[in-house]
Order: sequence, then C-alpha cells, then structure tokens
Amino acid sequence: MITTRIYKVADHHFAFTMEEKILDQLTNYAPFEVSEGDPLYTLTIVDRPLASYEQMTHVFTDTSDDDMPRIEVYRDAEKRLFRVSMWKESPVCMEMEAALDFSKAELYIHPEQKATRFAIDNAAMLLYAFRTATLHTLEMHASVIMKDGFGQLFLGHSGTGKSTHSRLWQEAYEDAVLMNDDNPVVRLLASGEVRVYGSPWSGKTPCYKQLSAPVRGIVKLDQAPQNEIRRMKLPESYAYMLSSSSGLKIEPEMMDALYDTISQIIQTVPMYHLDCLPDTDAARLCHDTLSK
Repeated sequence: MITTRIYKVADHHFAFTMEEKILDQLTNYAPFEVSEGDPLYTLTIVDRPLASYEQMTHVFTDTSDDDMPRIEVYRDAEKRLFRVSMWKESPVCMEMEAALDFSKAELYIHPEQKATRFAIDNAAMLLYAFRTATLHTLEMHASVIMKDGFGQLFLGHSGTGKSTHSRLWQEAYEDAVLMNDDNPVVRLLASGEVRVYGSPWSGKTPCYKQLSAPVRGIVKLDQAPQNEIRRMKLPESYAYMLSSSSGLKIEPEMMDALYDTISQIIQTVPMYHLDCLPDTDAARLCHDTLSK
C-alpha cells in the first residue's frame, strides 16, 4: 500500500511517498513524524530506472573521501539526476531525479544492491540540504552535546574524534546529553538566535532526537599530545564551517546563501580550535571555555 508521511526537522517539513512497509522500517524518522505540514519537498520511490544520465550534462562527481559515498550529478533544462554509490569504488546503488528547485524527487533503488535504508537516507539528506540552503539553514557534519540548556557542536574530519569527545563530555558531566552524532541541523532564526536541532541522520550512532537548543559554541577538534584551546579568527571559522556544511556549492545562488548564513553565524556564536587528548580533561577545558 502506497502512503505519504510528513516529517518535521528543524521546523522544516518534508514528505515521503512509498510503500507503508518501507516507511514502517524507517524508525529513525519516527520521532520527527507529524500529522500535517506544508512539505518543502516530497520524495517518492519508483520501481523503474530513471532518465538516462548519458543524455544529460555531467555537472560534477564528488569523491572527496574513499570511505564516503560517491555522488555523480547531472542536469538538463528540466531536472537534475543524482547517481550515488555507497563508497568511491562501489557500483551505483541509487538514482534520484529531482526538480531544479528540489521541491520533488523520484528515487530508484537498484534492487541488486539491497541498500534501501542507505538510499532513502542519502536522498532525504541531499534534498534537505539543498532545499533549505536558502532558508538560513545548515545541514552540518558534526557531533552535538546539549548541556546547561545549550548545544555545543564539535567539528572535524572523519576519524578526528568527534564522537569520542562527545562521549567524554557525557563521562565528565551527568547532565550532558548527546543530541546527534553526525548530521545535526543549524538554523539562523529571524530573531538572530543560532539554534541546533536533532535529525533522523546520525551516522553510525543511533541518536534520533526531536530536540533543539541555542548554540553556545562551535569547536573544531584536532588530535594532539596536549589539551589547548584558542578562539578562531573569522576567516578560518568561515572556511571550516563551509567545509562542514552540506550544499551544492557549484550553484551560485546556493553558495551565496551559505555564505550569508555562515557569515552571520560566526559573528554571533564563538568558534574555537581545540587540540586535545582523548580524556575528560579535554572535555572540561572545552566546557569551561564555552561557558565563560
């Protein structure tokens, strides 16, 4: 039975249209399901291959990390086509045909790859990031701890220790709560407040919480033989925020929107660089600095 369900993440709505038995398996979206709302986009699963990418213009291929998905992007005058593999050298497991404004998309999952959850999550994240980029919204690659009513974001390349640092905060402080461990959403509100939200996407850690909090600080992590923290200057803060935010950065309108949002955020929220050991002293140093 085909049905439609609506979800709300960071106060933005989106919808899935697909078989009910598939929707029931998407437990990471359950905390975000709502009964009504005006979706920014609707994602529909189809059981047929999509338009031939060979007839479209190749825009670019993202192969930034060997252990991350490979994303090929094509377009013509009416639509965009995304072909995604689970990692750099693996076969294509999903194709998504999206309207130029990302308001609707069709998803074809290659049956031989058996990657339904991966395909839906990645399609939803791509659409969410692209559709909300002009709405002062950033889909981030970060781990987030909530403490004292505030959110603290930890940024870093894969393997840097974001998850470890969040765990150390939980060990050091009983009231520290993991909000999201991989893909939180940050919004710059009309009031000027910068707020972080949980999402249905949290990497390898199952942490799908309908929570939000004002952002107290953003911290770039690097492994080091000592614990030291310093305030980052605005240019380096901007560069790292941009690299940690999802977006189709070859699109001028989207890039302009990301620039505007990030510029305002880093002038509102302090950003720090933390050289750290994997110990609770690093967590306490970080907490004490952010809470001043």
